[in-house]
Amino acid sequence: MNQMQQLRIEKVTLNIGAGKDNTKLDKGVMLIKAITGIEPVKTVTKKRIPGWGLRPGLPIGCKLTLRKQKAVEILKRLFEAKDKNLVESQFDEQGNLSFGIHEYIDIPGVAYDPKIGIMGLQVCVSLERPGFRIKRRRLEPKKIPKKHQITREEAIKFIQESFGVNVGDVA
Repeated sequence: MNQMQQLRIEKVTLNIGAGKDNTKLDKGVMLIKAITGIEPVKTVTKKRIPGWGLRPGLPIGCKLTLRKQKAVEILKRLFEAKDKNLVESQFDEQGNLSFGIHEYIDIPGVAYDPKIGIMGLQVCVSLERPGFRIKRRRLEPKKIPKKHQITREEAIKFIQESFGVNVGDVA
């Protein structure tokens, strides 16, 4: 296979939305730190939505982005929590993958913490090929050519071969 056609994991993002609840936000920060050992970043609102009681600068969640080897290691544990089963609808048309974990105690190596309680999180995986830097570079950014983009089928095949995950229809 052509070296420029090989897929790789660009990043894995762990996300917990807490809304206005500060105690849930603190528990979310503790949870992501317990899973990865790294302190997550708090996300804040940018818009004012009076109906929901939101104003700019209000913390409403936390996230952590992992790259390279750390991303692959944590992803193996997260797939174990899903029993290595995913649904085809969890892949988008650009080859990215997103799934939720309902209870963090399903993740291997993470013990139940009474301070956190029962909580879940969202996992987003971005895939890329060599050469994808052209869309992010500072000088002359360009679009990824159609033949170099990642399709849903290629992403499913990569996840199945790399991590031994079963991808099936909705059960």
